[in-house]
Amino acid sequence: MASNYNLAILLSAVLLLQFLPELTVGALVQEQPLVLKYHNGQLLKGQITVNLIWYGSFSPIQRSIIVDFVNSLSTTGAALPSAAAWWKTTEKYKTGPSALVVGKQFLHPAYTLGKSLKGRDLLALASKFKSSNSNAALSSITVVLTAKDVAVDGFCMSRCGSHGSVRSGAVRTAYVWVGNSETQCPGQCAWPFHQPMYGPQTPPLVAPNGDVGVDGMVINLATLLAGTVTNPFNNGYFQGPATAPLEAVTACTGVFGSGAYPGYPGQVLVDGVSGASFNAHGANGRKFLLPAMWDPQTSVCKPLV
Repeated sequence: MASNYNLAILLSAVLLLQFLPELTVGALVQEQPLVLKYHNGQLLKGQITVNLIWYGSFSPIQRSIIVDFVNSLSTTGAALPSAAAWWKTTEKYKTGPSALVVGKQFLHPAYTLGKSLKGRDLLALASKFKSSNSNAALSSITVVLTAKDVAVDGFCMSRCGSHGSVRSGAVRTAYVWVGNSETQCPGQCAWPFHQPMYGPQTPPLVAPNGDVGVDGMVINLATLLAGTVTNPFNNGYFQGPATAPLEAVTACTGVFGSGAYPGYPGQVLVDGVSGASFNAHGANGRKFLLPAMWDPQTSVCKPLV
């Protein structure tokens, strides 16, 4: 079963955890520590090929932002704080070091499955790069990206993306799906670059690459790539039920910088020229805003800044 990135529900959970100390009387009730338990399943590690499937209309600039982001996770030499430094936190899990590299890309601009996709359609798209070789399957991720005019079951209502696996016999290949929410629900799936749909109405941040929808996709893709590597088959690292797990980044929803609280992403960096907000430098001079990741050594959500 796919693991869904449910931003609205998780943000509510963060709201509760943030305010729990004020809601308790004395020490009668204590906030439970956030611990992602390892369930002894297979993890992805080493050099991991990320194959991209573009369903619908994406401009070359939009595609370059996503490609640069994936490559940035393994790019050394970028100024600090960097996307690679953010990704390095995954090494503290039992995955050990991993490096993501963009592999094959498949452009699907003709909408041959229509503009309203079911879960089975996502599986069909993700199956394009599935592997029957177990070693190859454990070193690859297929990413399905849907354009802003493509509706997907549950998109905006309960999720901004998901991850799961497709099978070839007994071999499973991990996949991720992320949708562009620019015209459908930017207040939910592209926050904090748009006014939120729920909660405190803080001013939106300026998107670092000038595209609210795609910069929002970067946040969700980062979230799901981290969840995929550390919990690819629903038996890796997570807290709660396997059907609705809190994973490496979903456990830290809404936190982008120090001092974050519900409705406020925290203190992040601001580009002096464009006024764009970011917390990570990447490949080709790119800047990104990346969510906090749970650190298994300290058991806290660790933002880059």
